[in-house]
Amino acid sequence: MPASRSYDRAPADVRPVTIDPGFVAAADGSALISLGKTRVICTASVADSVPRWMQGRGRGWVTAEYAMLPASTGGRKARDVSRGKQDGRGVEIQRLIGRSLRVVVDFKALGERSVYVDCDVLEADGGTRCAAITGGYVALRLALQKLVDAGKIETMPLNGSVAAVSVGMVGERALCDLDYSEDSAAEVDANVVMTGDGGLVEVQATAERTPLSRASLDELLGLAELGIGRLRQVQERVTGA
Repeated sequence: MPASRSYDRAPADVRPVTIDPGFVAAADGSALISLGKTRVICTASVADSVPRWMQGRGRGWVTAEYAMLPASTGGRKARDVSRGKQDGRGVEIQRLIGRSLRVVVDFKALGERSVYVDCDVLEADGGTRCAAITGGYVALRLALQKLVDAGKIETMPLNGSVAAVSVGMVGERALCDLDYSEDSAAEVDANVVMTGDGGLVEVQATAERTPLSRASLDELLGLAELGIGRLRQVQERVTGA
């Protein structure tokens, strides 16, 4: 008999998810996303300038930063500043977040502005990068809506939505939204980023012990699409779009 999952979930189910918009009042846009025991604060800050290499093009920019707070994994994780360099895993994740968000941004409509999306992990129980992308989109949209409401831009500079979820093969079962115990035991794990209309943005898949078959990959992508659909519903509910 297969082992039960956290929250008595079926294989295709995501963990209980909540997104609290406007969690950080001082930010242009913000959201606290909770996915089971994983919790990430996402904030979006707008600057009326772009990097030097983009100046004069009439286009904007979106970038992201990611960090895990010292106690997010239980045992204390040293801050990057105390080690004198940025954690390589954090750099890879923040690049993924930035790429994922930029896919749905209309940079010409944004104008010469930059939006910085900061994702800080409060508690980590698997899927932190996926939660950061899903919550980061909400923070980004709320910040851009403020620009529209203030008359600084004419239209919402987004051409879609984006969300992400983890999937994997655990004990020969395809599962959606892996928590830490599942992720650490997975024969194959993948992070899937998709737009709201079902377009694939990125798939990061790794086989730890058993090569991944094409049929299993298709099954995992099908689970990811279902899970992201659920996350999209929550995004729509808190943003109104």
